[in-house]
Amino acid sequence: MKEFSRFIVKDLTKEFDGKTALSRFSLEIANGEFITFLGPSGCGKSTALNCIAGLIPITHGEISIDGECIDDGRNKIPPEKREFGMVFQNYALFPHLSVFNNVAFGLRLRRLPKPVIHEKVQAALKLVHLEGHENKFPTQMSGGEQQRVAIARCIVLEPRLLMLDEPLSNLDAKLRTEMRNELHTLHRRLGVTTIYVTHDQQEALALSDRIVVMRLGHIQQIGAPGQVYADPANLFVADFMGFKNIWDAALGSLRENGDTLDAELTVRGLRLKARLRYPQGDPRRDALVAAFKAGTAVKTAIRPEDIRVGRDERGAPVRSRVTLVEYQGQTSYVSALMENETPVELRPSTPVRIGETLELNIAPEKVFVFAPGEG
Repeated sequence: MKEFSRFIVKDLTKEFDGKTALSRFSLEIANGEFITFLGPSGCGKSTALNCIAGLIPITHGEISIDGECIDDGRNKIPPEKREFGMVFQNYALFPHLSVFNNVAFGLRLRRLPKPVIHEKVQAALKLVHLEGHENKFPTQMSGGEQQRVAIARCIVLEPRLLMLDEPLSNLDAKLRTEMRNELHTLHRRLGVTTIYVTHDQQEALALSDRIVVMRLGHIQQIGAPGQVYADPANLFVADFMGFKNIWDAALGSLRENGDTLDAELTVRGLRLKARLRYPQGDPRRDALVAAFKAGTAVKTAIRPEDIRVGRDERGAPVRSRVTLVEYQGQTSYVSALMENETPVELRPSTPVRIGETLELNIAPEKVFVFAPGEG
C-alpha cells in the first residue's frame, strides 16, 4: 500500500445553501493512524469524510498529502484518482454480481491481468474470512458478511487511505462487536491509514488511535481515547462521553494549589468539593479563574461509575433514595434522588432495590467543573 508522511486538512469549510455544515476543520494524520470522527447526528462528521474523499466540493480550505495540494475548492484531484477507499453504511454492493466479482470490480477497471486479479481477490477475501463464499450473491449473505465484502472490495485496491462511514450501524449488537474486533485486527495487520465515522462512543474508544469529537460542524476535542474519555475538553464532550450527572452549581470558593484547583460548590443546597487537575495554561483553568466570584453559576459533571456507595473517611455521605434499577448483567444502571431532590445516576458494585436508601460518596478528584458558557 502507498504510504505518506503527512496528510493535512486545513481550515476545511463546507456550506450548503449559505448554511455552514463544517467550519474550519483542521487535522493532521500520520501514516498508519486510525482516526475516528465521533459525534451525534448532524455534527458534520460524514460531511468532513466526504469532503476529504472528494465526493462533495469544499467551500474553503485545503487538503494536502506530503505537501501536494489535492483539493483547495478551486483545483482538485478527482476522487477516483486520490487512491482512497470508501466503505459506506449501506454496503453499496452490486446485487447482480457474485462476491468474487464485487471484489474484483475495481481491479478490472484497472485492466489488471486475470491471474493477478484472482490472486488479489482471494487474498482480500481471506483477510476478511470469506474464503469459500466467492460464488454467493449479496442477497444470500448476512449483514456482517456483506459488510466484509464491502471492506474486501476496498482493501483489494490497496488504498493509501481507508474511509469507513458508519459501517457497523446496520448490524445487531452481537455482530457489531464481532465486526469491531475484526476491523481492529485488520487494521493491525494491514497498517493502512484509516478514517472512521461513528456516533458510537464504544466503537471510537475501542478502535482509535485518536478521536475527533465534533458538534455542529466544529471540532470540540482531538485526543487519544483515554484522554477524551478521562479529560473532556468541555461540557459537550463530557456529556457525550458518559458524564451523566451534570448539575447546575454555584461556586463557593476556588483555591489555586499548583496544578490543581480546589473548589467548593453548592448544588441546590448540597455542598460538594472538587479537586481539578487543570495545569497552568489549560483554557479550562483560565476560564474558571477568570469567571470566579462567590456564587458564580457553573456546571459539574460526574460519571455514574465514579460515585461510590457507602461511607468514606474523606467526607460525609449524601443520602439518596433509589428510584429505578435497570439490570444489565454484570452491572445495574441505577437512578436515585439525593436528599436535595437532585437526580443522580450511579453504577453500584452490589445489588440495590427500588426504594432503598443509599449513602453516596463523591471523591473531589472525580468532579469536573466547567465555567459558564463552556460546552
